[in-house]
Amino acid sequence: MHRTSAGEERKALMKEARELEREAQSLEKISHMSPAARTRQDEADRLRAKAEDLKSDARLEDLRVWEMEKVKTTKSGSQSYGYWMATWRENGKVRNVHLGSSRKISHEQALQIARAMKAEALGISVR
Repeated sequence: MHRTSAGEERKALMKEARELEREAQSLEKISHMSPAARTRQDEADRLRAKAEDLKSDARLEDLRVWEMEKVKTTKSGSQSYGYWMATWRENGKVRNVHLGSSRKISHEQALQIARAMKAEALGISVR
């Protein structure tokens, strides 16, 4: 997976959760520190759940949208056409998708269309 903001946030949350779990395990060994261990474990569980929620966001962010240029040569001359394409990985394979003419839609619109298509393909609900 490529670096995305949601992916980096998820990685940081997972790291913090692991550290809290280690603290909880060491505090559990001390009998009078059991309530503090429970508190740390609850916080670690909360962070893990939040990180799990970010997993789908990170997958949706991991796509690339670019403009493809097509040049047609005819008797009367050459004509160039631009259109938006998107790429993402799906089931271990690269999927390339045509999004529409660059004259009709902007980059932001193409990105929204691509995210919706990827969410549908991966079975992820978009919030």
